[in-house]
Amino acid sequence: MQRQFDDLQLGSIELFCLAAEAGSFTAAALVAGVTPAAVSRSVSRMEERLGVRLFARTTRSVKMTDSGRRYYEECRQALAQLVEAQREVMGQQQEPSGTLRISIPTTYAHHRILPLLPAFRERFPAVKVESHISNRNIDFVGEGYDMAIRVRAIPDSGLIARHLEDAALVMIASPAYLKRAGIPQTLDDLAQHECIQYELPSSGRRIAWLFNDDGEQREILAEGNLSCSDDVLGGVTLARHGAGLFQTYRFIVENELADGSLVEVLKPYGGRSRPFTLLYPQSRHVPLRLRAFIDFLVEHLPR
Repeated sequence: MQRQFDDLQLGSIELFCLAAEAGSFTAAALVAGVTPAAVSRSVSRMEERLGVRLFARTTRSVKMTDSGRRYYEECRQALAQLVEAQREVMGQQQEPSGTLRISIPTTYAHHRILPLLPAFRERFPAVKVESHISNRNIDFVGEGYDMAIRVRAIPDSGLIARHLEDAALVMIASPAYLKRAGIPQTLDDLAQHECIQYELPSSGRRIAWLFNDDGEQREILAEGNLSCSDDVLGGVTLARHGAGLFQTYRFIVENELADGSLVEVLKPYGGRSRPFTLLYPQSRHVPLRLRAFIDFLVEHLPR
């Protein structure tokens, strides 16, 4: 491997990151213990070498350009990995520490991940966990996430995917709805029922219901006058209050099925599931806190 950086270039990257975070060359100089002119010269050398403007300068302020912002996010992560690698090699980090920033879909967060966090923190008290609960797609680099959990993860050469579990699906309805509308016996009966739809917030596309039909896997886009978007729990709430039929994850409604406030229907056509996958950026050096969290999830989540 040929040498790509010298000490001066690495020092320039560090000064650039300080300036980006502080919002001025003067503030960065105070932190680094150098002069503002030294920070300015260092950034100018970087811009000349890269062939792009990293900061837009005025007489009163400096502001990152779009190129500068993208370069900062990459450099920030690279410097953080270097610091952590150095700590591990020097034996200063005997246990996971630092901030772990994770993105989790709403249903999986409330029913799977959040209940596990107290036990994780008890085992690894030096790790701070920031849980961002949302169904939207994220930018790992731009938003600084360490990992995300998603359903049907989109292949990405820059991400490592690890299977967490196949979450069983179940068709549900309230006793009041079934008394009023009757109990469906076959998949054809769905045409006669109010079917609550879940729509993807990004596209408005309805999610098909999944069934096993005499050994054949079927997907049905059932019709209905009620829908919810972004949060599957909205469909569960509608079903619980007698609005119609809904398909969801069994782990969400286990308690309601047990106490009778919801009823499972079309059992002979069940048995389908959807996979939940853990995603994190490819890197030669995976932070110890992230490795610890992944191992903890694999240990505690059902397979």
